[in-house]
Amino acid sequence: MKINFLYLFLCLYFVFSCTSESPVEDNPAPTESIYFPPLNSDIWDTETMESLGWNTLQLQPLLEFLDEKNTKSFIILHDGKIVIEAYMNDHDATKLWYWASAGKTLTTAISGIAQNEGIININNKVSEYLGEGWTSTSLEKESLITCKHLLSMNSGLDDSLGDDVSKENLQYKADAGTRWAYHNVYKKMQDVITTANNTTWSSYFNEKLKSKIGMNGAWVPSNNFNVYWSNTRSMARFGLMMYAKGKWNATQIVPEAFLNNATNASQNINKSYGYLWWLNGKSDFYLPASQLKFGGPLIPNAPNDTYAALGKNDQKIYVVPSKKLVIVRMGDKANTDALALSNFDNELWDKINALIN
Repeated sequence: MKINFLYLFLCLYFVFSCTSESPVEDNPAPTESIYFPPLNSDIWDTETMESLGWNTLQLQPLLEFLDEKNTKSFIILHDGKIVIEAYMNDHDATKLWYWASAGKTLTTAISGIAQNEGIININNKVSEYLGEGWTSTSLEKESLITCKHLLSMNSGLDDSLGDDVSKENLQYKADAGTRWAYHNVYKKMQDVITTANNTTWSSYFNEKLKSKIGMNGAWVPSNNFNVYWSNTRSMARFGLMMYAKGKWNATQIVPEAFLNNATNASQNINKSYGYLWWLNGKSDFYLPASQLKFGGPLIPNAPNDTYAALGKNDQKIYVVPSKKLVIVRMGDKANTDALALSNFDNELWDKINALIN
């Protein structure tokens, strides 16, 4: 049988062109070859930089940079396997450190689990779970606020009144959905879940997430709310579960569809924000404690599909599906005080790129 190679080429070109232009997720699905470390074990498979074709001469400059920038721990996973793991500045693999606002994303994951179990619906009004009068706004304005608004940082509540999320501090600034502002009111999602499920936050978290992926650590009270502390590998385990689209081995921990929504723009005001996750590669972004819109991607040096859990004093989880990477940094502030994003992100990615490219 004769084959018209020109015709075959045109057909293949047409198929692949249509595929590339059709609607796709911002974050491509990882391969089926992901490695998961066993639960309750220090065993964790490794992969060498040489096998990945990385520039090994750039490792020492990266580690020196991290050390100079007050880093305590740093991990790079490739498809789940440890490629780089380093501890410095009086820290080690057994010590716990705080996640700060990077831990907001733990609340996102638990919200997805609770919704999947039928305990909550993030499209419902917060007052359906907490009752009317959980804010100091009028009931009319309060009734506009949904759980999704809490996860998206566009509740409309005044972010200038500090981290205290007691009723007196939750005051009206704008209608829900019309203003994006980085605000600690997300913590009310924890109250929504525990009230709806008649449980405690820690017990539900431990049962549904912590034990399922082998994390250690605990929620520690700090300034009117709880902050998560764990070792560095536990932070990496959570990042790995995110990279695997909510799975741990064959078990779906958090629904994939929910996480897809969580790691894409959750509203049209700050396109670089999902459900408590920061998103790279968008056309513009807002910073915490600011109403200025900045043009361009969040972290210019990072791959466009990067999404990140970012916490005060430069606690970081970067998930990069296109590179099959999960990267964790814990430590003290690298440069100046920052609530979440800082110029350290771009500086760090400059060093990472020199290594992996």
